[in-house]
Amino acid sequence: MNLQNELHDASLFQNLELLAQQVVEGFISGMHKSPFHGFSAEFAEHKIYNAGESTKHIDWKLYAKTDKLYTKKYEEETNLRCHMILDNSASMHYPHTGNLSISNLNKIGFGTLAIAALMNVLKRQRDAVGLSIFSDQYDYYAPEKGSERHHQMLLSKLGEVSGETNPAKNTRTYTFLHLIAEKIKRRSLIFLFTDMFQTETDDEKLFEALRHLKYNKHEVVLFHLMDKATELNFNFDNVPKRFVDVETGEHIDLYSEGVKADYEKRLKAYFEALKLKCAQYRIKYVEVDIKADFSRVLNTYLVERRNFL
Repeated sequence: MNLQNELHDASLFQNLELLAQQVVEGFISGMHKSPFHGFSAEFAEHKIYNAGESTKHIDWKLYAKTDKLYTKKYEEETNLRCHMILDNSASMHYPHTGNLSISNLNKIGFGTLAIAALMNVLKRQRDAVGLSIFSDQYDYYAPEKGSERHHQMLLSKLGEVSGETNPAKNTRTYTFLHLIAEKIKRRSLIFLFTDMFQTETDDEKLFEALRHLKYNKHEVVLFHLMDKATELNFNFDNVPKRFVDVETGEHIDLYSEGVKADYEKRLKAYFEALKLKCAQYRIKYVEVDIKADFSRVLNTYLVERRNFL
């Protein structure tokens, strides 16, 4: 069986790309300035001129010598290298969702769809995209490339991940963020999609792993995914319930109102510490409620980025 062909025929994969394209149309249409690229007068290198590109930066002196068209690439106009990092642990598959759609997403659904949408933005700019996926293992790594074949391969992998029914239990965020940081040698834009829950080490070491992503002058954007109603505000009916840790399997039976105040206090303290560390490390922190409107969340981020470049 040709798995690639089967995956192309799968409805989830088709929906993923279709939804991504629809979302991209919304914030690309009418944009006069790239949401990612900046401008610099510092000359970097030449690249072959492609038909349809602006003739503004053609090096006519080089054309006179070689009879070939080359354009000048400037430091911030060189093709962007972008690496997407996706947490695929069991907690990212919360809440359980039967059929993923743009209006019915869990955390892994939001993450895969957002990556697919951003990939389409980058594809239009002819930028290179790579992908890392981790859980209790470093499940997948693809270096940054810009080809159509590479793009389809990454979409296929994202479709596969979003459809998983038996995700890995434990999370080794600390370990794999360090490994991923070591793999990305050239200066890149890094997007990390995670709920920042992990079972391996304490919070301070996890924050240090985030800092490691910045070591080579990378630009890092953290999309912090959560279901605010239940995970942040602990909104449950005050009847006896069994709460099960999807990663460790541990459980506890209780009334939600009995722990709600203490739970909210501790979780909000953790989130505030995370935001503070991101500010200290100059990591862009994007708080995401997965039940909010998907297009609005992504549009807001891209418009903010465009305005501050």
